[in-house]
Order: sequence, then C-alpha cells, then structure tokens
Amino acid sequence: MRVNDGADRVKVYLIEDDDAILKSCEQALMLEHFNVRSFKDAATFLSFEPRQFPYVVITDVNLPDECGISIMNKVLAKHSDVPVIIITGHGDINMAVDAMKEGAFDFIEKPFSFERLITTVRNAVEKASLIDRYNALTLANAEQTSSFIGQSDRLLKLKQQIAMLAPTGVDILINGETGTGKEVVAQALHQISKRPGPFVAINCAALPEHIFESELFGHEAGAFTGAAKRRIGKFEFANEGTLFLDEIESMPLALQAKLLRTIQERTIQRLGANESIPVSCRIIAATKTNLKTLSDQGAFRSDLYFRLNVVNLYLPALREIAEDIPLIFNYYLVQYRKKYDTPLAEASDAVLRYLVSHDWPGNIRELKNFAERVSLGLPFADDGTGDSDDAPLTLGKMLERAEREALVKALRLASGHVVDAAGILGVPAKTLYDKLTRFAISATDFKA
Repeated sequence: MRVNDGADRVKVYLIEDDDAILKSCEQALMLEHFNVRSFKDAATFLSFEPRQFPYVVITDVNLPDECGISIMNKVLAKHSDVPVIIITGHGDINMAVDAMKEGAFDFIEKPFSFERLITTVRNAVEKASLIDRYNALTLANAEQTSSFIGQSDRLLKLKQQIAMLAPTGVDILINGETGTGKEVVAQALHQISKRPGPFVAINCAALPEHIFESELFGHEAGAFTGAAKRRIGKFEFANEGTLFLDEIESMPLALQAKLLRTIQERTIQRLGANESIPVSCRIIAATKTNLKTLSDQGAFRSDLYFRLNVVNLYLPALREIAEDIPLIFNYYLVQYRKKYDTPLAEASDAVLRYLVSHDWPGNIRELKNFAERVSLGLPFADDGTGDSDDAPLTLGKMLERAEREALVKALRLASGHVVDAAGILGVPAKTLYDKLTRFAISATDFKA
C-alpha cells in the first residue's frame, strides 16, 4: 500500500551496520514508496544532522561506534516530535522497554519480517505527518489566534463583544490603527456567526477608482470597453456571507452614495443592467482614521458614516495593552521556532527590554515580524536610535526612549497640534519644537 500524499514528504533515516539488513530494509521501504536514506554508522548520520522536520529515524541499538539509545536521545533533544524506531537483537527486550520509556516510538526485534517493518514505519510516518500538518495549521492560524491572546481588560471586553455580536448579523464598523488585526476580528465575527456564505474581503485603498464600481457590484457583458463577459461583484459573491470593506475611508465619494443605497435596500445592480438583485450579506467595514472627523470635513459622507456606525468595535493599539505584549510575542516566537526548527530558548534580556520600551507603531504586525527575527537569531534595530539587541541599554538611552515616547503620546492626544501637546507636557512650545527636531518627529504625522 502506497504511503498517502500527506506523508509523502516525511523522510525516513535508517541506521544499520549490517550491510545485508541495511540493503534489504532499504529496498523494502523504497518498494513501499517511502523516502528513505541509509547510514552505516552513527557518526555518518550525526554528521549529516537532519534539520528539517518531519522525518523518522530507524536505528539499530547495537552499532559499532555508538548505542542506538544515545542516537535517539540526541535526535529527541533537537526535535522532540521525531518518531524513533529501535531495532533490537534477541534478548534485548529490557533495553527496548527502557527505550520506549525514554521516548522511542516503537521497537522491532531481530529477526523481523518486512511486514512488521513496513507497518511500524508507516505508523511512524503517519504520526510525523500529522504533527507536521498540525504545526503548519497552527502557524497559518497564528494571526487569528494571537488577536485574542491576552488578559487585559480591553482584550477581555473585546472578546465578549465579538461573542455577543457575531450571531446577531448586525453590520459593524471596526476602528483601529494599522496592524491591530481588523481583518482578523472580521473573520472571527464571520466564523462565529456560522453564516453559510463566504467571507469576502476587499481593500478599498488598493482598488483603482475606475474599476471600483465593477469590483463591488459586477457588470454585464458589454457594459464598458473591455467587458467581454458578465462579472459577479463582491457584494453578490458574498451573498449569505460577510463582506469586509477594509480602509473604507478610501472609498471614492461618488461610490459612497451607491454603497449607502445598497446597504439600506440590500439590492445591487450590475453595471449595464436594469434589474435589481437582492443580496443578503453582513457588512463589516474597517477604518484606521476617525470617520466622524472626515465626515465633518466633507471627505466622507455623513449619512454613510451614521449608517455604518450602528455598532462600533475599537481595537486597541499594542501600547494600550502593554501587559499583553509579552504574551502575544511569546505566542509568535513559539510558532516561528517550530517553523524554522530553532531552539526553544528563553528570550534574552535585551529582547525583554525592547518589548517593554518600544512604542510598537506597527502594532501586532510589527510584533510578529520582531518575533520572527528573534526566532532566527537575527539582530534587531530599535525605534531609530541605531541600537541593536547586542548593545547595552544605558540609563541615557532609557531616558531618551522615555522622553521620545512622552512626546509621541502627547502629540497623539493633541492630534498633532504642537501648542496643545506642549500644554499637556507642561513645557514651552519652543522647547517642544526643539525636542521634535532632535528626535526627528514630525507633528503632521499625528494630525487627524
């Protein structure tokens, strides 16, 4: 029986010093389509040192240069998920039992049939494949899972809101800075709601204005030059599901009126068509800016804002849930160390200092990238002062960081107005201007 597709990528490493047994076992495994590689002694195998899981190790317990149990212990010390099969000689049952207690997957006693070998190896390969697929799924879902890690009051409240709102089907507006996980929360709302239709995401900032209407509402053949055939728009495709409109503030004003009518009437018209098509999809919009401010400035339709703002979810920035940063970081660090097969060591003191001192303007996205660099043992730069994790964090540097963070916080509170920020900090405006120049901070970056 051929090994299944999910296990095809699992390598099998065979260590046996008896040439006849080595060749016969290798041939039997290859005939069953296992990806096998053989070694005649422990030294050759250990010098090869496989690094990429998944794989299975089969080793004779009695090798001329090293005991098979020792090989097993070295393998498991590096990759604890590796199934190790021990081949024992007659009368070595006690040793085999001890090996099982120490972590061996199974043992085969000489002389053994090829059926016994194939069955044992197949079971080991299946286990390695399942673990590998689980690890891959865990990493793929890291973004979603990490958004709900943490025990701060704000995150606990957010979890409660999501659980309460998801089944209702109400349209929702999500507010949050870039990198806070707005699409992740939208996906969670969709999944918990158990709506039968798909989750459809569209980034309003990424679409050229001339194709925006066609993307949302679709078009009939011949509706415009180049429209060779009918196209289903995102609204229609998301029927019975969820339509996620990210960066809604970027939607052209001309289309905002049509979106408002669609949300109110729950019908759409394809470009070039006369008939209205009913759609039943939940609308979740997301913005990184204050839509009320844009609406007051005439940059966003006020009627659309009030229609979208029935339920508002606010996603806190990382600096607002500082107590959760180590938990989220550690989650990503574990996932990336599994992915890259790097040692599961504790984070260094420099990493921990960086976690608590950095402002994290990129939020979870930035923290995730930072965890990936740490998992690979790469140096990391700080917030612009040129320090790395290898540089000592002196008192002067700590005071500079604290001062810079205070300036940034005051500017955020004052929406970029320097005079107001100076009042918050209790310093003259000229002093604040001097400090902004020193730290290369632009007040305009914080204007609403």
